[in-house]
Amino acid sequence: MNRLNHNSSYLYTSILYICGFFLFLEWLYPIKDITDTSSLTVFLIYTLFCFFISMMQMKWWLSFLLKGFALLFILNGLFLEPAFMTSLWFDQLFIETSYNIQALFSQQWYNLTPLFRSVLFLLLIWLMSYLLHYWFVVMKRIFLFVLLTFIYLAVLDTFTIYDSAISIMRAFIISFIALGIANFMKELDKETIQFTWIKKTPVWILPLVTIVLFASLVGFAAPKFEPQWPDPVPFITSTAGNAGGSGIGNVRKVGYGEDDSRLGGSFVQDYTPVFEATVAAEHYWRIETKDVYTGKGWEASAKPDYQLQSDGSIALETFTDRVETKRLETMLRFNENTTAIEKLLYPYGIDQVYAAGGTYLLDYITEAIQTQVNNEVTSMESYTLAYEHPSFPINQLKEVNGDDPEEIVEQHTQLPSTLPDRIGELSEELTVAYDNRYDKARAIERYFGQNGYEYETTDVPVPSGDEDYVDQFLFDSKVGYCDNYSTSMVVMLRTLDIPARWVKGFTSGEMIAHDIAGGESETSFDVYEVTNANAHSWVEVYFPEIGWVPFEPTQGFTNLSDFHVEEENSETATSEEQDDILESPQDVEGPEQPEELLEEEEAETVMAGTDTDSFNFKWWYVPAGIALLALLAFVVYKMRLRLQTAALEMKLKNKRDAKTYQEAYHHLIKVLSHYGFKKEPDQTLREFSKRIDARYATNEMGQLTAHFEQILYKNEASDRKTQELTQLWKDLIKRIMG
Repeated sequence: MNRLNHNSSYLYTSILYICGFFLFLEWLYPIKDITDTSSLTVFLIYTLFCFFISMMQMKWWLSFLLKGFALLFILNGLFLEPAFMTSLWFDQLFIETSYNIQALFSQQWYNLTPLFRSVLFLLLIWLMSYLLHYWFVVMKRIFLFVLLTFIYLAVLDTFTIYDSAISIMRAFIISFIALGIANFMKELDKETIQFTWIKKTPVWILPLVTIVLFASLVGFAAPKFEPQWPDPVPFITSTAGNAGGSGIGNVRKVGYGEDDSRLGGSFVQDYTPVFEATVAAEHYWRIETKDVYTGKGWEASAKPDYQLQSDGSIALETFTDRVETKRLETMLRFNENTTAIEKLLYPYGIDQVYAAGGTYLLDYITEAIQTQVNNEVTSMESYTLAYEHPSFPINQLKEVNGDDPEEIVEQHTQLPSTLPDRIGELSEELTVAYDNRYDKARAIERYFGQNGYEYETTDVPVPSGDEDYVDQFLFDSKVGYCDNYSTSMVVMLRTLDIPARWVKGFTSGEMIAHDIAGGESETSFDVYEVTNANAHSWVEVYFPEIGWVPFEPTQGFTNLSDFHVEEENSETATSEEQDDILESPQDVEGPEQPEELLEEEEAETVMAGTDTDSFNFKWWYVPAGIALLALLAFVVYKMRLRLQTAALEMKLKNKRDAKTYQEAYHHLIKVLSHYGFKKEPDQTLREFSKRIDARYATNEMGQLTAHFEQILYKNEASDRKTQELTQLWKDLIKRIMG
């Protein structure tokens, strides 16, 4: 019999430990998405090995040797070149260890080698196999690890690119099966349970698994409410002071960044506001261009050479006088909690900046405008810009026949020698039917939307080895975001010897106030909020006698520049180009903020700030909420005895067994102690009850104590007697509490 019980107990604990193993795997799966780790296979195999050794309950020294040898074997296969366990092997391992220990003591964390980081990670897996064995098998206290797993997955789902939806579902199923087994085993171990056949067979697990799977299926299929509160992540990230900063590895946080030398990889959306712009017309916010494509990303052809601009006048011309313009002004005000941008954000046609104490320097290669205050490079809190807002003539763009300047051709048709030929072949195929530069550019611009390319910010690959960034996007992945689309269009145009360049900055953002000038003003202004999620890249194509013209190839985005057809060619107003270019602007953040597709009347109400259903998150909501929770916690704490008394009253009413009565009697002792009648250590219960009865001129405490001792020492309990004493207990509690 003992052997059977031992075997069944081992079976149950093994199932529990296997559940712990699968829960621990949920901690490992996200590592590939949120770090530079390219493969988890080795670590998963080592995890399985360590958990298997622990489940076999081997001698500690044998377990130590097996796990340690497996760790060294993995390090040898991944990092060490000499033959395993040779003198050269030990020498290299010693050198690596010495170097990393020195880096640790000098706190140079970034200098730790991949070998040492892998050692630390493998040691963590080793230790977790012991820790989970203790929690799940020895103590059977698994709730803490279950809770930490859900918190871990929820945090990753909220703040990183990792999608935890399926992981949380798996963790839910595994956790509840493990909790059910652990708690049922505790009940089986009690002497009062006589169902020995249950201990010999695991059949009872089947109903548990069935119920958990059914509950999971119902929860997955049931309809769910939309979020009722605004997303707190932007507020948290901005308060933390790193909103819009770059991430580590393949996952970054969206926003403006300086380094474009290696494009690709996923990023996390961040809707933290960067600045507000008061404008008369929607347009791009330009920051800089890059002209050298390396096959992996973009670089500038020369180091920055910033030239001082006198009196805020900006000597930058991106288009010629042949382009029709309108004189406008705009004002930008930056959010102080966002990452500083030490360059001017400007519209096409900029010629003047107005700001107190600022000086401006222009780099003619990247066309970036550096901002300085007191000769120190810094960001500006606000400034006003005057500019000539362009409207490009479609008919003239089609008729351009002039030669490109030599310097333009040399700088903006560059391509790496390693560029795959099939990119140029595709470009030729798309444009062979057209005889002018504009139509060729439009053909490539439209290609992505007509051939199954998808806008995605997750699971976007990074080219490895000799793989070309554009080639990978065009022919392999066909998923990506603005950098993929814009870079591909520039490279495709350059294969046709059409000068093109890559531009970065911000789109117009979301309108938060409409027609704020009002009154008799001829020009009305709108206020737009621009967030890190509005960081964007697009394309500029050079047209002789016209200049640089913006194009927008990214799926879901609309070209924010103005185009028109001149009156002498008004018959073409219904042509394909007119339909494509002059259409009313759509939501430029289409893939990112679909909620902006509102009905016109509702949108006007929201823009005017009069929507009573809208909810704007304010910074003071956080301390106010904390204060409210603290007040609620204080009230609950002060009323805890009354709440516990009410709960016990209900329990005594529905369940008059010995256990409930003992619980009620202990609560009575606790209440008396709280109100100054503490039982002394050398005082018997009868002596204490006499003291209480004398204090309140009653015999209720004596009756309650006598019944308690009868239950405690003689294991005798009368349901009728318990029912009678329940009223005495309630009366005495009320008298004590007043």
